[in-house]
Amino acid sequence: MAAIDTAPLENSLGFLALGAYILTLMPTNLRIIFPQTKQANLPKWLLKYRRIIGILAFCLALLHGFLLVKKRDLDFLDPNTYWIYIQGISTFIIFTLLAITSNDWSVKRLKKNWKRLHTLTYLAMFLLTWHVWDKMLEHWSYLTPIGLVGIVTTTLLFLMRRWIEYRNKQQKAQGKAFSSQIPEKITL
Repeated sequence: MAAIDTAPLENSLGFLALGAYILTLMPTNLRIIFPQTKQANLPKWLLKYRRIIGILAFCLALLHGFLLVKKRDLDFLDPNTYWIYIQGISTFIIFTLLAITSNDWSVKRLKKNWKRLHTLTYLAMFLLTWHVWDKMLEHWSYLTPIGLVGIVTTTLLFLMRRWIEYRNKQQKAQGKAFSSQIPEKITL
């Protein structure tokens, strides 16, 4: 069995970025999967500071990427660089778009499109799961299993949330269909 390495600074920053990102996804997942948490302090606090935590995740991811690019002396003119790091680059592009538009001006300016744009965060979630698994498979540190458990759990909670939302929508539609079939009160 191979020894578990200590995490270099760039991996620690990636881990912290992942943790901050997971915190941005928690409030909605908790509210829908565990409705009793709506009044709990932690989800309220996370919801209140979600944008700031998201910006923090972006800044940590930026530092993570910068240090890795510097350490590995990546050639951005080589197409293989993009293929090897497609998950990280794609996630970083999404994080950049989200960070740039995480302000009240963008919400007002983009209106409904702001919400659509910010649903890219869920694509980033899947890309990050792939990124952590792919890049850390050969370079395990003590942070790797924690990061994997965190992002996989978050992804599973998201899938459970989407299933609950779908089921609730179906029940609501069935309720409307049922109520439209009930004849109105007949008066004589």
